[in-house]
Amino acid sequence: MKVINVQEAKTHLSRFIERTCQGEVILIGKYGKPLAKLTAYAPQSELRPLGGLEGKIVASPDFDEEDPCITALFHGGTP
Repeated sequence: MKVINVQEAKTHLSRFIERTCQGEVILIGKYGKPLAKLTAYAPQSELRPLGGLEGKIVASPDFDEEDPCITALFHGGTP
């Protein structure tokens, strides 16, 4: 696979994008050393389901209650 330098990639970006749409993978690099790979975009094949932890996570009944020690610290007092 040929490595294309950055300047050539900038100059001919549209041409390289067309080539990737046809299935070609293009390597972009500096001084012959590959730095990036240009490939065609492939959307995800399936959507991830939302949720999945219903009934597995339980919040404590006093989750929303204020802690007097923490409230005192916010108002400049001592716990």
